[in-house]
Amino acid sequence: MHDGPVTQPEVRLVAVGGGVDLHALLWAGGERSPFLLVHGLSSNCRTWTAVAGRLHAAGHPVAAVDLRGHGRSDKPDEGYDFATLAADLATAADALGLVRPIAAGQSTGGNVVVELAYGSSSGTVPGAVGIDGGAIELSERWPRWEDCAAALAPPPLEGTPVADVEAWLRGAHPDWDDWGIEATLANLEVRADGTVGPWLTRERHMQLLRALWEHRPSKLLAAVGVPVMLVHAQSSGGGPKPPHASVSSPHVTVTSLVGDHDLHVQQPDTVARLLEEFASSVERGRTP
Repeated sequence: MHDGPVTQPEVRLVAVGGGVDLHALLWAGGERSPFLLVHGLSSNCRTWTAVAGRLHAAGHPVAAVDLRGHGRSDKPDEGYDFATLAADLATAADALGLVRPIAAGQSTGGNVVVELAYGSSSGTVPGAVGIDGGAIELSERWPRWEDCAAALAPPPLEGTPVADVEAWLRGAHPDWDDWGIEATLANLEVRADGTVGPWLTRERHMQLLRALWEHRPSKLLAAVGVPVMLVHAQSSGGGPKPPHASVSSPHVTVTSLVGDHDLHVQQPDTVARLLEEFASSVERGRTP
């Protein structure tokens, strides 16, 4: 079991263009490499708070950002492609004062930071980390979009009592601490009547899922020019996971941890340690 966040962040809203503001949590100060932390599809930035607190305590400035359409960020009808999401992150990092941050993303967020790293020839990020993400290539399992959409469409949570959602989360993740349950509940809007609704609407969810199905991280990772670390969650007996692309690049290292898809929530100490080690290798100017 793990304690929750060790320091309290500053809440910020940052403009990323087109009238869109992103909600961010900022742990300012520190002399080590900064980090930009990115959540997965239909998740939110609070799921990173325990990892962020540990990184900040070790001397790293850190920001965790709600992607457009998610959490407390603005929710436009467009911009759910990977190029736009990566551009949002680059703009947000600059607005938050993070100079060349290491970008780490979980699940779909990992693919977004790989997109950012691939396009960072200008030096936007010196390295990227995917936490059970970054190499998700859904078309390998579902060659037809219609099959992928049917398999991975979001569950109909609208109007579900929040107590029922919390009970399901606690049953599914008995080793998570209270802060992790609360942070994951923040994926949803809790209404005055005690029911929930998704911050990310079904239509926008499916736009982003389609973009993920079309994403080809195998091509990006083969050509990326900065260090990338991929951390795959290895099931101890659960069901099948979405496929990960085969990776062949001197800049990319791959490791695995036994645990949940949400490794950053389940094992924040271990994930923070891996990110620290990666940052040290980047600071020394070599691929880990």
